[in-house]
Amino acid sequence: MGETVPKRNPKAPRQELPVLDLVRRATTCDEVSLGFNIEQAKAEVVRCLNCKDAKCINACPLRIDIKSFIYRLLVGDYDGAYEKIAEQSPFPGVCGRVCQHELFCEDACLLGTKLDPVAIGSLERFCADHNRESARPEAEYPQPTGPKVALVGSGPASLIAAFDLVRKNYRVSVFEALHGLGGVLAYGIPPFRLPRDILNEEIARLQRMGVEFITNVIVGKTVTLDELFNEEAFDAVFVGTGAGLPWLMGIPGENLIGVYTANEFLTRINLMHAHEFPKTDTPVRVGARTVVVGGGNSAMDAARWGKRMGSQTTILFRRGRAELKARLEEIEHAEEEGVIFEYLAAPVALYGDQDGFLREMECIRMKLGEPDSSGRPSPIPIPGSEYRIPVDTVVMAIGQGPNPTLQRATPQLIAKKGKIVIDEQGQTSIPMVFAGGDVVRGGSTVILAMRDGRAAAEAIDRALKGAQGATCEPDLDQAPANA
Repeated sequence: MGETVPKRNPKAPRQELPVLDLVRRATTCDEVSLGFNIEQAKAEVVRCLNCKDAKCINACPLRIDIKSFIYRLLVGDYDGAYEKIAEQSPFPGVCGRVCQHELFCEDACLLGTKLDPVAIGSLERFCADHNRESARPEAEYPQPTGPKVALVGSGPASLIAAFDLVRKNYRVSVFEALHGLGGVLAYGIPPFRLPRDILNEEIARLQRMGVEFITNVIVGKTVTLDELFNEEAFDAVFVGTGAGLPWLMGIPGENLIGVYTANEFLTRINLMHAHEFPKTDTPVRVGARTVVVGGGNSAMDAARWGKRMGSQTTILFRRGRAELKARLEEIEHAEEEGVIFEYLAAPVALYGDQDGFLREMECIRMKLGEPDSSGRPSPIPIPGSEYRIPVDTVVMAIGQGPNPTLQRATPQLIAKKGKIVIDEQGQTSIPMVFAGGDVVRGGSTVILAMRDGRAAAEAIDRALKGAQGATCEPDLDQAPANA
């Protein structure tokens, strides 16, 4: 193209994302991280070493050609940078915001061995936002005419599988149990981290490509797998139903009014807009004092919502700050917004009043012992260290597992502890039924779910091509029994 290539400067300081001011953050659900402007993007791309063997590409679960898109940014070809990302991902606006780049591409960045790694995630988001703001005309896509594939769930695993399959000319239908699309991206992640217009626009691109989305359908209840194959004439099915079954601690008082799982709490607010009640139909009880139990991203999200709803909010975590599993950025944002962190403590009982409303939490102090199966120091209760604190709302953000609805409705589908079992090809115990994401691996990350969805799409493509166009009608009665 004959562009002048700016001089690289790896020793330049890494650019920091600008953020919304604290006053706005306390009173609105506007996005907190504001993204790079053009000058910041220009300052960041010159830090890239342009490695001959760019390890960041292999470290990316979606294998985005990071080296190439950064080069296009370097020479000012912003449209080309976006198009390079779009070769592998239709979700740069989503992934640029919520992917844990620090564990993948940025962790593999050679510059990061001595200096701060290149801010690859922020540059990906810049490409998405610049493309969106430039209002470029959308490409026209040929409508698919090939075999039919059903995807169960509209979360990240199914979305990337839909993208890959529709580009291979498969007719793709996505069945979603809820009224909104996006799975955990919609019900689990607050709009102050992932604005809904970003998510909705990137899903709408799949619709323009020919992907059909069908909401308010529970596969396993509304329609069975057998019916998808034999009555709806689908040739393959992918199960990407995620991990929507929340866990409780099993302590006394968890049935009191004011006790929520993070799944319910976040779904009520993120998807049902409970923070706008009574303008909306769904309420949520957030009192003057809220305690969120846990240390992952869901805990940070719930706590930051509590603060926005006017509650004095504390995160209670049984280990120390170094052991928190949430992204450092989310931890820092929670701290900036006034969330209180109570480390080395865990709840042992909840107490309510005569009307069944939560009023107190009894906790116990902990100390750290030897590493457990997670690799982190194990928390050990200190006898006699119990204490009580007043509380009006408790959110249990201690993890979740796969929703068992489909597994129970299809006993031929082998599952272990609710997680669907797959073979090396991503296929379940039922022929031409594939699975991936959190329903297979348990609660994990958005980007790993996408990697699973991509692998499943490849496996489905191989299987259907191997069938040489024959209609697949698996005999569910002959499949192995559930284990």
